[in-house]
Amino acid sequence: MLLLAAALFTGALANAQNNSPATPCKCCTAPHRSFDFWLGEWEVTNPQGKLAGHNRITMEQDSCVLAEHWTGNGGKFTGTSLNFFDEGDQQWHQTWTDNQGGSLLLAGRMINGSMVLDDKSSTGNTETYNRITWTPNSDGTVRQHWEKTEDGGKTWATLFDGTYKHP
Repeated sequence: MLLLAAALFTGALANAQNNSPATPCKCCTAPHRSFDFWLGEWEVTNPQGKLAGHNRITMEQDSCVLAEHWTGNGGKFTGTSLNFFDEGDQQWHQTWTDNQGGSLLLAGRMINGSMVLDDKSSTGNTETYNRITWTPNSDGTVRQHWEKTEDGGKTWATLFDGTYKHP
C-alpha cells in the first residue's frame, strides 16, 4: 500500500511539473492580432448576393498563422493560404495556392482599418500588380476586394468582390 501511495505521489508530482505555465505567446501582440477579424466560418457572396463559396479561417501554429481554406461554389475551385505577421519587416504576408495551379505572394499592413496586401509580378513586358483589401464592417461582415492593374496603378480592374458573412 505504501508503495502504491508513493507511485501515485510521484506520478502526480511529474504531472504537476508538466502542467507548469505555458511559454508566453510569441504572436499575441497587437500587430499579430490585427487580421483576427477574418477568423471563422464564412459564406461568401458576390455583389449580386449570389453564393461565391465558403471560407474557413483558422488560427494555427500557436496563434502565429491564419490558415485559409477556400471552396468555391460547386466545389470545383479550392485554395489555401497561410497568413502571418513578420516582425522583421513589420508586414503581413500571404502565400496563396489553389487547385488550378494559381499562386500569389502578397505583403502589406492595416491601412485605415482595412488589411491591404499586394504584390507585383511580370509576364513578358507587362507588370501586374494585385491588391486585395479586407475590410471589417460594423455588422460583422467582411468585404474582400481584389483588384489588378497593368498600367502602374492608373486604372484598376476588380477581379473579385465578396462579402463574408457567418452562416
